Amino acid sequence: MNNARLSDIAAQAGVSEATVSRVLNGKAGVSAATRQAVLTALDLMGYERPQRLRQRSNGLIGLVTPELDNPIFPAFAQAIEKALTQHGYTPILCTQLPGGAPEDEFTEMLIDRGVSGIVFVSGLHADTTARMDRYTRLTDRGLPIVLVDGYNETIQAPFISPDDRLATRLAVQHLVDLGHERIGLAIGQRRFVPVIRKIEGFRQTMGQLLGITDTSDLIQHSLFTVEGGQAAAGALIDRGCTGLFCASDLMALGAVRAARERGLSVPGDVSVVGFDDSPLIPFTDPPLTTVRKPIGSMASAAVETLLEVIGGTPAKNLELVFQPELVVRGSTGSGPLVNR
Repeated sequence: MNNARLSDIAAQAGVSEATVSRVLNGKAGVSAATRQAVLTALDLMGYERPQRLRQRSNGLIGLVTPELDNPIFPAFAQAIEKALTQHGYTPILCTQLPGGAPEDEFTEMLIDRGVSGIVFVSGLHADTTARMDRYTRLTDRGLPIVLVDGYNETIQAPFISPDDRLATRLAVQHLVDLGHERIGLAIGQRRFVPVIRKIEGFRQTMGQLLGITDTSDLIQHSLFTVEGGQAAAGALIDRGCTGLFCASDLMALGAVRAARERGLSVPGDVSVVGFDDSPLIPFTDPPLTTVRKPIGSMASAAVETLLEVIGGTPAKNLELVFQPELVVRGSTGSGPLVNR
């Protein structure tokens, strides 16, 4: 490194050129704080650290997610990767694509790479019809894992979940407060844990707030996609629903499309509430009222609990449940009761 660069770095770090030289050459006699100031100056000015001064990773952590088409999953992945990097770990992102490598193949590949642990987001642990021995085999061999969005009592590992029952209560309460009494739930396949919990919350809240005990024709299962939401919402609108809670923001966008297909306006004729509050959702037309999944706190908890197990804390079956919040925007308005 030439003297001009040395003097620039010295000025940026507030030290002498000789001190910069000592740090870059790995010589003793420099305090930790001064060494860090020089390295920070290098980073800020865009110089690469010499190889011997680069921070070694504490280890590799696998992160297995569903396809990234739904913006909630890249948001989750980014938050988890950021938290891992802050703790000195290197994340390996494995994205499951339709027709691509299944979760078990990714798991084997990660184990072959010698990962210190794995975070599974919305994996097979959320599917009540899937075999859970794929996870118990991992915990039996001592591999630390954390499972996000799903639960199974047989797996000795931490689970990180949003409160799906509360999410449904918040959405239905909001629609009831606006004067809707014919409220529908557009949701994914019934074998998934978050779906089961949202249905429980829906039935309980509809009974408590509106005295409706038979909700069978108010629940429509479909796929967690725009097209799935469009199909489910269309069926519910055709059954007279004026308020819709959709189990993902993508489904909610499909619900808006289904209403417009029928010549109805949102929120003039049909009110739509989503779930997730994924990136860009505030900018839809109309801006979507949704129940926000607390991604930041869930991601931090996933990483912290994983690192505790890596650090030697015995793994046990534990579920940390995080509170969602209602975010009211432009896709919900007064229902027919208010307009009478």
